[in-house]
Amino acid sequence: MTVIVLEPNESSNAENETAVDGELDVPRRNAFGHDFRDFEKESMRNAIVQECYRKNHIYQTCEFANKKKEEYGKLNKAEMSIWDLDEPQIDHLLQTAEAIRRDHPHEHWLHLTALIHDLGKVLLHPAFGEEPQWCVVGDTFPLGCAFDNNIVHHQFFKENPDSRNPAFNTKLGIYSENIGLDNISKFSTNMTSTARARLRSIRKK
Repeated sequence: MTVIVLEPNESSNAENETAVDGELDVPRRNAFGHDFRDFEKESMRNAIVQECYRKNHIYQTCEFANKKKEEYGKLNKAEMSIWDLDEPQIDHLLQTAEAIRRDHPHEHWLHLTALIHDLGKVLLHPAFGEEPQWCVVGDTFPLGCAFDNNIVHHQFFKENPDSRNPAFNTKLGIYSENIGLDNISKFSTNMTSTARARLRSIRKK
């Protein structure tokens, strides 16, 4: 399969390409000339995205995440290859990997990471339980401690049962400092135990 990697849009007005945020130049558009998602802009697509975030922030509790980690950590659902995914998803993975390879030709581990970065979406597949989208996609955030105000659509966390649990409502919550990310219960988007295992093998190499 031939995958065309679009080149960055050079014709855009440079004035529109970046916005100054303090001392950091924040790009308004990605390398392909498309605007980044604006969570404040009204649109039908954003309404659908917002509803996904609402369910995600309400139902993703520490207890829920730990149950899913135990369920999928057994790696006994099904055996599939990356090529068993839907074609649009395969195109996305290959385009991402090729774009990373173009920009970082000597970082071979990063090329592979780009190729597998969305494999967690296999949880949407019927063979893996056909999880609802709010359970699989979104942003990664820690559970078992206070929800940070910088998380997108933070307002929906007020309906999350964990927000009413005193044990979870401090900065560290149930954790102690410097315990490492592997010991934190989190909603980790698109990163199932399968994908984490592959990532560990990449790091070892």
